Amino acid sequence: MTRYLLLIFCSICSSHLCSFSQETVYPAAAQKQDIVITNGTIHIGNGTVLDKGNILIRNGKIAGVSTSAITSTEAKIIDANGKHVYPGLILSQSQLGLVEVNSVRATIDHTELGTINPSIRSIVAYNTDSKVINTLKYNGILMANIVPMGGLISGSSSVVQLDAWNWEDALYHADGAMHFYMPSLVARPNPFAVFSGVDSKPAADAVKVSLERIEEVKQFFRDAKAYLANTTTKQTNLKLEACRALFEGKQKLFVHCDLAKEILVAIDFVKEFRFKLVIVGGSEAWQIADLIKEQNIAVILSQQHSLPTSPDDDVDQPYKTAAILHEAGVLVAINDEDGQTRGRNLPFNAGTAAAYGMGKEAALQAITLNAARILDIDDRTGSIETGKDANIVISEGDILDMRSSVIRNAFIQGREVSLENKHTQLYDRYKKKYGIQ
Repeated sequence: MTRYLLLIFCSICSSHLCSFSQETVYPAAAQKQDIVITNGTIHIGNGTVLDKGNILIRNGKIAGVSTSAITSTEAKIIDANGKHVYPGLILSQSQLGLVEVNSVRATIDHTELGTINPSIRSIVAYNTDSKVINTLKYNGILMANIVPMGGLISGSSSVVQLDAWNWEDALYHADGAMHFYMPSLVARPNPFAVFSGVDSKPAADAVKVSLERIEEVKQFFRDAKAYLANTTTKQTNLKLEACRALFEGKQKLFVHCDLAKEILVAIDFVKEFRFKLVIVGGSEAWQIADLIKEQNIAVILSQQHSLPTSPDDDVDQPYKTAAILHEAGVLVAINDEDGQTRGRNLPFNAGTAAAYGMGKEAALQAITLNAARILDIDDRTGSIETGKDANIVISEGDILDMRSSVIRNAFIQGREVSLENKHTQLYDRYKKKYGIQ
């Protein structure tokens, strides 16, 4: 009997390991040979398009971009005739590498205990072995901003490139933003009240409680400001010390909120503390677009494919918001926070914005150069310009169009990275099983 139990146990373990084993996709080695991409339609990322353009990649950098011929001794030539060349796409807000399976608690590492945790750094929890990462590269997404969650102040986010052995290799820009999740300023009824038998009306003081929690955050920042101004202090307060870069202007405050009145509260933080502010979510930002522009505030739109925030809004308002903000001169980035697509629909969300008034090149810029500017990495990436890192993708069709986008090549810092992932491996597996060529 013991022998049979042992066999069953080994069988279960073997099955478990096979199900969750990491696919054999390895990070690419550093670039050693010049690469010349020729005859492609080059979308620079700043609104400019070059027909039949050429790009020289040398030592991980873009060494030349031109419509004239580029020559390089013993270079690897990639003919992009009939294809489109784009900057690598940037996911501005993600829990990539912090969450593997949303429904499995053991694979979730994006939240810490407590409500005010400015000293938390998301980068140290980033898991480069996540199977989700390679599925994003397959859609042209080469960088992501890894964001912590939980409480009011959840900590700092860092930008990573998506082809690395460990988080140290992946790190592209460390601790660029502090994240504040603003409590909702609307009293919502309990949607499950009919099943639980309790009163469906929200608590009368729900908004008051939210305002008190916002005041708690303001008081924390006042304490941090006083602490940092006191040069004679002999004891280090880790939470207050973690705000130093924020007050020095080396870090931005990302405020997660949607309603116009919540955005107005966030603007009040700018007036009092002079923070560099970014609104994340911003579904009602279009209502006060001129004020947001006046305050020089950037906006990251979380999700185009959703219902309007208010029942009085147009049903297609989420599709039009990016175009309205862009028209007002607001620096806007587009994101994909759908828990099912896990960021993979980023280019197609931008495609929706393009169709609803933003235009293709402006929508592309919202997931490349604009995102890079918001994340303070635009001096290194976000566009195909000489001197920047060679973060480039080549697509057979329009990268914003789900029907035609097929990524054929991707380069991160000049390294041609593998586009193989768990999805492609399963596709090949079952083609083999059923004899499909």
